[in-house]
Amino acid sequence: MQIKIKPVTLKLTLMLFLEFAVWGAYLTSLGRYLGNIGLGSQIKWFFAMQGIVSIFMPTLMGILADKKMEAQRVLSLCHGLAGLFMAGAGFYCMSAGSQVQFAPLFILYSLSVAFFMPTIALVNSVSYNAMAKEGMDPVKDFPPMRVFGTVGFICSMLLTNFLAVGDAWLINPESGTWEVAAHPTMQNSYYQLLSSGILSLILCGYALTMPRCPIDKSKKGESLADAFGLKAFTLFKDPQFAIFFIFSMLLGASLQITNGYANTFLGSFASDPALANTFAVKNSNALIAISQASETLCILLIPFAMKKFGIKNVMLIAMFAWVFRFGLFGLGNPAMPGVLLFVLSCIVYGFAFDFFNISGSLYVEQNAAEDIRSSAQGLFMMMTNGFGATLGTLAAGAVVDATVYNAAVPSWPKAWYIFAAYALVVAILFWILFKDPRKQHSRAA
Repeated sequence: MQIKIKPVTLKLTLMLFLEFAVWGAYLTSLGRYLGNIGLGSQIKWFFAMQGIVSIFMPTLMGILADKKMEAQRVLSLCHGLAGLFMAGAGFYCMSAGSQVQFAPLFILYSLSVAFFMPTIALVNSVSYNAMAKEGMDPVKDFPPMRVFGTVGFICSMLLTNFLAVGDAWLINPESGTWEVAAHPTMQNSYYQLLSSGILSLILCGYALTMPRCPIDKSKKGESLADAFGLKAFTLFKDPQFAIFFIFSMLLGASLQITNGYANTFLGSFASDPALANTFAVKNSNALIAISQASETLCILLIPFAMKKFGIKNVMLIAMFAWVFRFGLFGLGNPAMPGVLLFVLSCIVYGFAFDFFNISGSLYVEQNAAEDIRSSAQGLFMMMTNGFGATLGTLAAGAVVDATVYNAAVPSWPKAWYIFAAYALVVAILFWILFKDPRKQHSRAA
């Protein structure tokens, strides 16, 4: 039997691959580079900025795509600006050498992520529009294409991990002096920023080849509350929705912690001659890529888990998975058999990330009124990736500063145990306070 693949499927698959390859080029390795150039205590601000811009930029670009400009053109514009600013950040670091300053790098980086974060929603809009024109079913046909987004992220991570580059400056943690890395790869250098910028500029051009998206002129007379999705905030009047959104924010606090600090943590073992040449230290980005591979596989388990355990228990699995994600980092080390704990932590990540994000989205879909359902989904993302990720990243940065960068005796395990304890408290409180929707519905019936 011959399987026929539509041309639009290949076009959208490549777009999704590039979209997440842009992000994977630096997301898990930026912290290590910043630590190498003496900006370890500033890592929290770089990752918090992703959450800050996620609060308002996707909404603003969404309104632009709805009312003024076709979505594929907005996608192209955003990637063009994001690519220019990220490449600018890379060129600045290249010219500065060992004199990289926080302010200019942070400004260029912030402008880049401000325009990149809206593209995550825009590629979905462009994809759904293209599939509708071809008579395709988004529920059935989009997930297989979306998997290649994660594949793009992983490929970009591995490229950053293994591709050798020119000289990369780093600070010797013992002497405090600048020196050149012995075997520099992109994860130790500014080349990861250049790589991300170039991929973004490629997608800037490629986005213009997508089918045209309509502008919904019927929305021109809507209120400001409708435009910004503010009506979804009325869901806070429902006690269970209020608990759900509050815990979405509390769990969202965990999202960027390992993105910001896992690679930096693994790189810290390079100061120990006995561990400096272990796989986990030299190829930390490749090790962390197991997390994204696990994420891809865990997506396939969600239908079974939802049917077997229900939404509340699936969410609880995710919350306790975060406890193990952090705790295993604290217990492990790059040598055998300790490195197996790192591997297990990466496997657990798939459950931690997917089981809450997707089950939470389904909870909103099944329980929010139809007229505010889309806005409610936006509110869910705002609480997790916006407020939660921002506050969590800044709090995590304070913990790492206190236990590592400003401590008389630096202790990464202490930081990971604090994060695990936080996740455990959140999980227990959620278990007590949140009611299972299935049981509520059965009682009402």
